[in-house]
Amino acid sequence: MDHLLYGAAYYDEYMPEDRLQTDVALMKKAGINLVRIAESTWATCEPQEGVFDFTHVTRVLDAMEEAGISVIVGTPTYAVPPWLARRYPAVLDTGAGAPNRFGPRQNMDITNPDYRRLAERVIRRLLAVTAPRRCVVGFQLDNETKPYGVATPAVQARFVAYLREKFNGDLDALNRAFGLDYWSNRVGAWEDFPDVRGTVNGSVGAEFERFQRALITEFLCWQRAIVDEYRRPDQFVTHNFDFDWRGYSYGLQPLVDQRAAATAVTVAGCDIYHPSQDALTGIEIALGGDIARSLKDGAPYLVLETQAQGYPDWTPYPGQLRLQAYSHIAAGARGVEYWHWHSLHNACESYWKGVLSHDLGENAAYREVCAVGAELARLGGRLAELQKRSEVALLVSNTALTALGWYGIGATAGDWRARAGAQYNDVLRWLYDALFALNVECDIVWPDAPPETLARYKALLVPALYAAPQALLGRLEGYVRQGGTLVTTFKTAFADENAKIWHDAQPHALTEALGVRYDRFVTPRGVGLTGELAQPGEGAEVFAELLRPTTARVLARYSHPAWGDCAAITENAYGAGRACHLGCMTGPKTLRAVLLRALEGAGVDVTEADAPVAVRRAYGPQGRAVRFYLNYSAGERRAAYRGAAGGDLHTGAAVQTGETLTLPPWGVRIIAER
Repeated sequence: MDHLLYGAAYYDEYMPEDRLQTDVALMKKAGINLVRIAESTWATCEPQEGVFDFTHVTRVLDAMEEAGISVIVGTPTYAVPPWLARRYPAVLDTGAGAPNRFGPRQNMDITNPDYRRLAERVIRRLLAVTAPRRCVVGFQLDNETKPYGVATPAVQARFVAYLREKFNGDLDALNRAFGLDYWSNRVGAWEDFPDVRGTVNGSVGAEFERFQRALITEFLCWQRAIVDEYRRPDQFVTHNFDFDWRGYSYGLQPLVDQRAAATAVTVAGCDIYHPSQDALTGIEIALGGDIARSLKDGAPYLVLETQAQGYPDWTPYPGQLRLQAYSHIAAGARGVEYWHWHSLHNACESYWKGVLSHDLGENAAYREVCAVGAELARLGGRLAELQKRSEVALLVSNTALTALGWYGIGATAGDWRARAGAQYNDVLRWLYDALFALNVECDIVWPDAPPETLARYKALLVPALYAAPQALLGRLEGYVRQGGTLVTTFKTAFADENAKIWHDAQPHALTEALGVRYDRFVTPRGVGLTGELAQPGEGAEVFAELLRPTTARVLARYSHPAWGDCAAITENAYGAGRACHLGCMTGPKTLRAVLLRALEGAGVDVTEADAPVAVRRAYGPQGRAVRFYLNYSAGERRAAYRGAAGGDLHTGAAVQTGETLTLPPWGVRIIAER
């Protein structure tokens, strides 16, 4: 992509009247150069089985082609039509909590043969109509695909076959790996394998979730193979990966192995929604972008959905749409698309407002989109050539996330799964948010990262790596021994990849690298911290390991009559590197002090401005830096420019090293080195 894409999802079939030419004119005025269509249209394109009508699709393609607006076509498979549910009821999901009723989207078994047969037919018919069109630049596979707990008899039979293959038909190996002697869960014959929906064995439950994630990878790759039969070499394939949802995009998606699933696409895509108004911080935009960028090893990605207005608590302040657009670009995005162009007049998302409100006229959001579109049209060539690189990485793991869903961080005798309280993504966000506040950018790395990938980073942060294979722990140990700086948190190196707890000293294979051992952990209530890095007013929170240093230096201890002789935060010299371990969750000031010490010791630059001004860096083809100064606040802010002499991309004004930049409320400055 040699230019930035800027657009919105567009649904001609939803409109209360014929608006197509009016909307195209408004898009052209706004600098919109891309729309996404068709991903929700199965019942419209095939109103009865075998009866096809692509009128809405072709009329939009005709209009966009004439206007010079590019189109992404989504395969319409994530919401099944009524006739399919009636004629093929076995298609509907019967997973844990699934209603097995028609109505919601993504309520089907994506492995069902009838679903696959009918989905393939509508995909092929749609592609035959759309792939030859000049305006079609790419295809989106399905939409925010997830398994949603699908556990039909057919899926469970496949799971048993998967286990037989994994354990080479050895039931003793299965029982031993999953600890199935407990509570008479031992399986004596493969045909006796029980319904997974009732399991209390976290190893079985976590393995089934891993299997379900693999179904998503297989499903998207299946669709990709069909699309490849039709698409031109210049047409890309993408998917809109989304994230853990807490009323907005929050952290690593628990239901999809996005790293594996991204093998199905040529360009990674994502959907990022975030708090707005006074709650806009930029953190969700940055984290979502870092994850999306990592899916194809640092390659640019597309933001296929983000909010224009959304619900009332997201209605943006003046300047925020501009700030948000540049925030995505600063994280490495090559395109930003709003969901959606117009607001709906019926159904459950009627109040998730698009660029246009319900009156479909020009408004404040539209006028700001126009201003952003004009700027991107002028700057797009320079911003589309940027690449990201970081000195710090954060390792994320679906295996650890899932295992901690079964063995909760805050587990008690009354709730062994601890469905409420801190989860894996809370620990991830604890670290990531602290990095963001320090203006330290990071890449995301995955458990399959080889030693040479890890070695690229001066510092590696690892949140709550509760369950991990021996090989990964060995690579982390080697990373420190070879000179890296490792920062780990509580709940790391406790269990293997099957969520079976190691039976030696914790933290298992990292005891020497971290220089600590422990065999006790507590829920801290009224437990303070003392020591050189303990900050006033902050104590241990959520979970606390009672660490016994072997070679590590103690940076903080617990201030408590029972636990006062135990370490809370440690630092250890090991080989040519250094490792820091946070045995408990702390307040933000203590975490900041710990990270500053670790990062500065690793030689990481931590001298940029502080939040609420975020400084993001990217690099042009000649290696010259472009700095984005993003003010996430309602007040005017100042920041010192620390790059080589350059110029403001918006005004053309020269900027010297050390010059103080003034940022208006929710403002943006982009400075390029010369």
